[in-house]
Amino acid sequence: METELEKNHQGGGLKRLRCSVQNYDWGKKGSEGSEVARLYELNSGPDMELEKKPFAEFWMGTHGSGPSFVVESGVENADSFGSGTMSLKEWIIKNPNVLGHKVLDKWGCDLPFLFKVLSVAKALSIQAHPDKELAEILHKLQPNLYKDDNHKPEMALAITEFEALCGFISIEELKGVLRDVPEIVEVVGSAEANQVMQIHDQDHEEKVKSVLRSAFTQLMSASQEITAEAISKLKSRLYMESKIRQLTGKEQLVLQLERQYPADIGVISAFFLNYVKLNSGEALYLGANEPHAYLYGDCIECMATSDNVVRAGLTPKLRDIPTLCSMLTYKQGFPEILKGFPLSPYITRYLPPFDEFEVDRCILPRGALTVFPAIPGPSIFLIMVGEGAMCAGSSTDVVMEGDVLFAPANSEISVSTQSELHLYRAGVNSRLFQTLRW
Repeated sequence: METELEKNHQGGGLKRLRCSVQNYDWGKKGSEGSEVARLYELNSGPDMELEKKPFAEFWMGTHGSGPSFVVESGVENADSFGSGTMSLKEWIIKNPNVLGHKVLDKWGCDLPFLFKVLSVAKALSIQAHPDKELAEILHKLQPNLYKDDNHKPEMALAITEFEALCGFISIEELKGVLRDVPEIVEVVGSAEANQVMQIHDQDHEEKVKSVLRSAFTQLMSASQEITAEAISKLKSRLYMESKIRQLTGKEQLVLQLERQYPADIGVISAFFLNYVKLNSGEALYLGANEPHAYLYGDCIECMATSDNVVRAGLTPKLRDIPTLCSMLTYKQGFPEILKGFPLSPYITRYLPPFDEFEVDRCILPRGALTVFPAIPGPSIFLIMVGEGAMCAGSSTDVVMEGDVLFAPANSEISVSTQSELHLYRAGVNSRLFQTLRW
């Protein structure tokens, strides 16, 4: 005879989740309009320090650094969060069928993606995420610093206007930087700068990358004394020039970064990277070993289930400059901006070139209904704005902003609303199911 608990663990229907939050220093406070703070309070109950603490990241998934918990039927008390409730990972281990056999065979008994909301008040570190091979090596050598052995491709989908540094500018743009920013030449040295200036269009790609790698490594490895002096000169020069001309967007950004992280080499390194501004509904994806730093705004983020970060600037945390400079791809050019494609009149899908994840954005007007077709993998839904009803099979759940729900594989989900409803869905990349043959 099955117990009530065993019946609840059969994996059918939607499962409500209580989710975790990260209070990193760069996050927005509740008083600063943090989406993370708002969602966390709605999802998991009041926090007495909501207005005072930074609320940086809202995590939905199975990663051990910020696990989600399954809210069992009838359990609505926020006090139960994390005590006596089963983590989503534990629940999936008990119910592996909820992943679908294709996901189970490829990734084992765990969600392959981690779903987040970010609220960024000031710049995150200049960083990159290792590929799978390097992640395994770093985890083995420094498990306290690199806490898992997985790679971390990721995608950021703007909720508000969102700013980031991402990837290296073109060599022609870098030549212009070296002509216009003498402080960089002082740091890297005239020999390195000349190597960049002498690159020609017909030069082999590997030669170009080698020259860029050498110059960037020289920059990032500069002593604190040289860095501080160069930034001081740069700051003085830009303040003087601002009186007679309009500073460029990148120059204004560099002054802003200097206020946030005085005398940090990341301030100067921003000149080497693309300054990207996303509008709401636009997305940016980041492969392994690509330099980037989020600067300001709120976004949805999805990634492979990992928390591996190699940092080198704009941070008080531990920096691993040799690893970062050696691991980067040194590809140049402006990153691709994803605008998504319509899956239906109300659903836009964002498909990055990674197997682990995709993201859907659904804006449902008052009185409308839409359907998320059944797929062979699991999904997590986040209700961002409004309220409505979600139906899976014979069960219907009333949902409202702050709710997070797990949907097992092969679940068709219909959504309706009597107000306007904004929701986001993360799931395994649908291309995977098209390429696998069974």
